[in-house]
Amino acid sequence: MHPLLRKLTGADRRSIGKSNQVVAQVLKQPRLFRIVFNGMLDADPVLRMRCADSVEKITAQRPELLRPYKKQLIQRVAKANQQEVRWHVAQMVARLALTPQERLAVVAILREYLTDESSIVKTFSIQALADIAAQDAALRPAIIKQLETLTRTGPPAMQARGRKLLAKLKPNREKQCFTTSRNPSLIA
Repeated sequence: MHPLLRKLTGADRRSIGKSNQVVAQVLKQPRLFRIVFNGMLDADPVLRMRCADSVEKITAQRPELLRPYKKQLIQRVAKANQQEVRWHVAQMVARLALTPQERLAVVAILREYLTDESSIVKTFSIQALADIAAQDAALRPAIIKQLETLTRTGPPAMQARGRKLLAKLKPNREKQCFTTSRNPSLIA
């Protein structure tokens, strides 16, 4: 196991371990990004979760590092059933510039995430759906309709987030990007 990944091992999924140290190291040495990204596919759920946390934090500052891994993120990592990986994936996919076909695949994944038991997964998923709707006029009406339903039927936190997102997505408003990343620029 790579020494960088050893920093992310442990037994407690409620802890991010040394992921902030890993983030700092990868930001200084971006060539290490591949190692942490691939850790999201490891058999160990603690390692997967901590790698997902690290990759999300890294790409919030350096979204271009995700570009070479776009296909792998959508086709493999996003298929994970682990909630801690899913909520980070929902944040990361909103940072990608997507082809129309990729966008449809991501929307399908995010809609499936809306059935997750975790309210965190659901909340990040509606945020990502709103980000996509802001960028894609063809998908906007269907996503708005889904957000309206979730705003009526979801838990209080989702209702509040949904109302804010819908206020920004409605047609009379200026088109805005709602990404939760600290660096909202999109990457190809």
